[in-house]
Amino acid sequence: MSEDATDEFGHTSKPGYVAGFACLIGRPNAGKSTLTNALVGEKVAITSSKPQTTRHTIRGIVTSPMSQIVLVDTPGLHKPRTLLGERLNDLVRETLLNVDVVGFCLPADQRIGPGDQWIARELAELRQAKRTPIIALATKSDKVDRQRLAEHLISIDQLGEWAEIVPCSATKGDQVDTVASVIAKYLPSSPGPLYPDDVLTDEPHAIMIAELVREAALEGVRDELPHSLAVVVEEMLPREDRPEGKPMMDVRVNVFVERSSQKAIIIGRGGSRLREVGTNAREGIEKLLGQRVHLDLHVKVAKDWQRDPKQLQRLGF
Repeated sequence: MSEDATDEFGHTSKPGYVAGFACLIGRPNAGKSTLTNALVGEKVAITSSKPQTTRHTIRGIVTSPMSQIVLVDTPGLHKPRTLLGERLNDLVRETLLNVDVVGFCLPADQRIGPGDQWIARELAELRQAKRTPIIALATKSDKVDRQRLAEHLISIDQLGEWAEIVPCSATKGDQVDTVASVIAKYLPSSPGPLYPDDVLTDEPHAIMIAELVREAALEGVRDELPHSLAVVVEEMLPREDRPEGKPMMDVRVNVFVERSSQKAIIIGRGGSRLREVGTNAREGIEKLLGQRVHLDLHVKVAKDWQRDPKQLQRLGF
């Protein structure tokens, strides 16, 4: 491309432009999804106070005048206890081999533990095999005082070899821009962006809708539920005979749990909880699709699906 040539999106080739793939990694609930959303400036990854909420590789896209970061958000790497856990870890490892830079999230409000050390060893192998730069991110920096943050940064430094260490708070917006510029520093040069400027994610709508329903279903429920919850969008059909300029989408979604007792928790007394889940999820889905939505939710029991290869496959894992 000559300096004034344009690419398929109509962008002029820019000398010094960089673009590539970055991955945020860390043990469950380390703040990866919240940081993804803060970097992108929109809600593309589901966030929850419950660990293990991200099941799919969701890409958020951060475009600036001189760079484009395609963020790959992965499930938390953890020592697996089930077949689902093993598959989620395989997904993370596969993702790591295909990115240009890795951000390792280590929350400042938690001491570095065996889980972090286990991930650090995995990342050391990656760095040796692929020479991938790894940036250590001290997430949730707003939750501790300066003394504790300083101690945390020293612990991170002692944990491994990092290209850089950056403290940040996604919820407060502290140093989020710094995280973006540090990640961009390690991306390969590119004639222009990999995606058009107005694209924030390349996830299919069905996957994002399933994630929004999962997030709504996880709000305020008991700790054992996150792992036992799978959501599948059965169908999405435009409602026929709608007035001009007032489209509506019929969305049918199945929520799978492992036991009848969990089904009762999701549905709630007289269906009250399921109605609340539907209301909360529909708000996000309508924003995503830009039109009114009729959401039809069904809760079903798929006994011990996390340990059953056939059921895992049927539920998309």
